[in-house]
Amino acid sequence: MESYDQLVVQYQPMIHKIIKSLHIYKNEDEFYQTGLIGLWEAAQAFDEKKGNFSNYAYTFMKGKMLLQMNQNNHYKEKHIYQQQEFFDAMDGIEPLPFLEKETIQSYCEGLTEKEAKWVIAMSLDQLSIKEIAEREKVSISAVKQWRSGAIRKLRETIATYN
Repeated sequence: MESYDQLVVQYQPMIHKIIKSLHIYKNEDEFYQTGLIGLWEAAQAFDEKKGNFSNYAYTFMKGKMLLQMNQNNHYKEKHIYQQQEFFDAMDGIEPLPFLEKETIQSYCEGLTEKEAKWVIAMSLDQLSIKEIAEREKVSISAVKQWRSGAIRKLRETIATYN
């Protein structure tokens, strides 16, 4: 077996190819390091009697990166404060008056019906993305898209007032 430094030079393009194939565009350096760790672990665990090292290393590194992606997503689901995102979008506006439904709805002008549903459910009902998805019988991803669109549009509206 080659030295680890030689493996890094040889398998560096493979690590970058895996990152690209998984559509990783945030934290590429972190995933590159995860790929290097996967390569090292693959080299330690590889049994030459069982086949080709490059196939084994590819599978091992990709699995390690997928596990890292899953852990990152799980962390974000549990630790991002949805309400804070809403108020960050409202940054620059004077403190909101009593948040009754009509007042919140006035901020929703220019939003789609679904984006407005997210704003109201998050601010008035204090529901998480998962709870909104369950109530509306849609995927968590769909609710995240509503949130993203609402925040973008609210920021644009705020920018026009400043």
